[in-house]
Amino acid sequence: MHTYEKPMCACIGYFDGMHLGHQALVKETVRLADKYACESALITFNPDPWVTIKGLKDVKHITTMRQRINKAVELGIQNIVILDFTKEMSELSPSDFIEKTLGKLNLKGLVCGFDFHYGFRGKGDANTLKEETDYEVIVVSPVEDEFGKISSTRISEAIINGDMPAVAKMLGQNYSLEGYVRKGHQQGRLMGFPTANIQYSNEYILPRPGVYASMVEIDHHTYGAMTNLGHNPTFNHSEKLSLETHVIDYHGDLYGRILKVQLLEYVREEIKFKSRDNLVLQLEQDIRDIKKILLKYE
Repeated sequence: MHTYEKPMCACIGYFDGMHLGHQALVKETVRLADKYACESALITFNPDPWVTIKGLKDVKHITTMRQRINKAVELGIQNIVILDFTKEMSELSPSDFIEKTLGKLNLKGLVCGFDFHYGFRGKGDANTLKEETDYEVIVVSPVEDEFGKISSTRISEAIINGDMPAVAKMLGQNYSLEGYVRKGHQQGRLMGFPTANIQYSNEYILPRPGVYASMVEIDHHTYGAMTNLGHNPTFNHSEKLSLETHVIDYHGDLYGRILKVQLLEYVREEIKFKSRDNLVLQLEQDIRDIKKILLKYE
């Protein structure tokens, strides 16, 4: 990690999902940077600290690093500092973490969550940060809704259950999966429902398989879409869940582009059909159902 000369006010955390709780930290950071007339920054870790500390593999997340960075910048963050979370870093004492890691940043202020821990075995917390640093440390309280604290755990559970409206409320935006559009088997095109086959990251926590009402943005225009997350039981069974989106009333070529699919509501589970005709009839019904749902999001 190189040394940063310019003065900054930063927030620190893993920020999976960039949910409303995380956004409260970001807003406080932007306010603090304004107070000290310096730039704002977000400090995060890669890989997920659990990968390094517990040796976990294939840890699933609500968002990819790219999505988190994009959201932070959208909310006004000017600098992103990604700390390489090595075994050595995980074994630093709280004092050494402050000196050797945070010490390389010219911090005028630091914002953390009420439950932030750092240093070996998480022995450092918001109190030790306040005691051992000479800049302003602001601790942000939990953001709560009627069901309690908004957390990545609650959001993950809602994703797995396919409860996209609940996820959107806690994220402060629609849940989305993004990836490159690749060539599929062209079965949808043959049936009059061309689909974009999206190669998404294995890092995502995946929602309940099935058909979803969704939206995609293409060239700054938002289109309604029918998205299927599933194994394609009628044609081309796939082991990995495939993510395919039929963009309603769009006729361009999407191959090779990055598409961000916002999942709005679960419509139905995936069904194996006896014939192509039965599948087409169901897809036509799905489109009608989805168009009704989309009216709520206009």
